[in-house]
This record gives sequence, C-alpha cells and structure tokens, in this order.
Amino acid sequence: MRVENMTWVNEFILLGLSTDQQTQVGLFVLFGATYLLTLLGNGLIILLIWLDVRLHSPMYFFLCNLSVVDICYTTSGVPQMLAHFLMGKKTISYTRCAAQLFFSLALGGIEFLLLAAMAYDRYVAVCDPLQYVMVMRRGMYVGLVIISWFIGLANSALETAITMRLPTCGQNVLNHVACETVALVRLACVDITFNQIIILVSSIIVLLVPCCLVSLSYAHIVAAILRIRSTQGRCKAFETCTSHLTVVSMSYGMALFTYMQPHTSASAEQDKMVVLFYAVVTPMLNPLIYSLRNKDMKAALKKSHN
Repeated sequence: MRVENMTWVNEFILLGLSTDQQTQVGLFVLFGATYLLTLLGNGLIILLIWLDVRLHSPMYFFLCNLSVVDICYTTSGVPQMLAHFLMGKKTISYTRCAAQLFFSLALGGIEFLLLAAMAYDRYVAVCDPLQYVMVMRRGMYVGLVIISWFIGLANSALETAITMRLPTCGQNVLNHVACETVALVRLACVDITFNQIIILVSSIIVLLVPCCLVSLSYAHIVAAILRIRSTQGRCKAFETCTSHLTVVSMSYGMALFTYMQPHTSASAEQDKMVVLFYAVVTPMLNPLIYSLRNKDMKAALKKSHN
C-alpha cells in the first residue's frame, strides 16, 4: 500500500449498544446505578481495610489493591459510555482513545495477576499455615503487588503503542462501546499478523500463565483440604478460599471462554458483552462477593457502625 494512502484519523465514532433513544436512556440509568454501586462497594472495602487493624494482612492488602483496580478500570470506560448514551454523535479523540485502551489493558492485566498472587497467598495459608507468617512477610506480598502492576503497565504500554500506530486509511467507525484492541485492529488497512502475535503473547503473559498458577495453587489446596480428617476443619479451610475462588472462576472463566474460541467466530456484539462484563459487572460484584462471604469484613463493617 502506498504511504500517502496509509492515513491515520483524529477521532473515532463508537456505535455503542443501541441507536434507539429510549433504550439508551434506560441503559444510562442501569449502568449509572451500577457504576455508583461499584464506587461505593469498592470504596467501602478500601476504607474498612485502611481503618481496621485486624485487616492489615497480606490477603486484605491484595484485596485493597483489587478494589483500587476495579474502581480505576470501571472509571476508564463507564463515564464516557454514560455520556454517549445521551449524545447523538458518539465520538472520542485519538488521544483519549489511546489513553482508554492503555488503562483498560493495564488494569485488566493487573487484575488477572493480582488474582494469581491472591491464589498463592491462599495456598500458603492452607497448605503451610505454620510457615505463613514467614513466607508471606511484608516484602513478599508487597513485591507481588508491585510485580503485578509493573507487568500489567508494561504489557499495556507495548500493546497500546503497536495497536494505535496501525493506519486505518480514513476509516474511523468502531463497532464497539469503547476503544478496545480487537475493534481497533479490525479497522487496520495493513497486514495485522504482527499485532495478532503481540495479542497472543500478551494473552499468555497476563491470562494463561496466571490462570495456570491459580489452577496449580488450588489443586494443592484441594488436596490439602481433603487430607483434613474433621468435617469442621475442612469447612473452615474451604471458607478461607471461597470468595477468591468465586471471583477467579468468574474472571478467568469469561476470559478463557472468549480467547479459546476461533478468531473468526468472535463477533462484534460478543466483544461488547465481554467488555461490559469486565468493566461493569465484575467490579460491582467483587465487593459483594468478598463482603458477604467474609466474616472479617462483616465484623469490620459492624464495628464501623458502632
């Protein structure tokens, strides 16, 4: 393709979820309420962990970071989505699109890596409880969080830079609710083999490897729980993992379902649903899962009311 034809655009038009005005108003109310619940739920978890000394432990340090990631993740896309529900022309500038892509990729990757770190924490707590304090010392759990953030940010910076440099030859209509890698790559008017390789490598780093580590951790955890003779002991050991296991199953399950399908079978509508799941549903449900199934969080909440 001639160089003069390889043009880049200054803004993108997002098609969104619907063109019907009444439907968009309904979606605005629904997603607006969900966004507020996400901010309140995750904000409350951060506040409780910060205020209650009993929650100053590795597990809750990971959970606090997870809540920060959820707030940032949903904020990177939902406010713009809400604004577009009330606008006739849903445009986003090239710079804002690049920023949104960077933060969504980074925060999504960080969340998967944090869930893997939390699985390791649960593995040590269940399989080697006598050595827990020695193994999960401050340097260890803070280091795991720093590594998660660094890998997530570095991976996102690389993928964003490679994606946003693709010329679109004047095409600027994204059949999506946000600036996402797959939607942007579809607009490219050049060979995208290199981009597909980068997406595959990125998925292995921030999804497949953490998923394997989580699976390995829980295989050891289940084996350790089955060796416990008393039913009460088994239940107590399993209770320490149920909240995290629920979130892990929900997050990795959707991701694996999406990425394991052949690329040709993935539709734009399916891509939208996946993004909405991670940007809207998961950040709202995580606080509910951890607070409703966690005795320490319930105790901290009751204490805050007294």
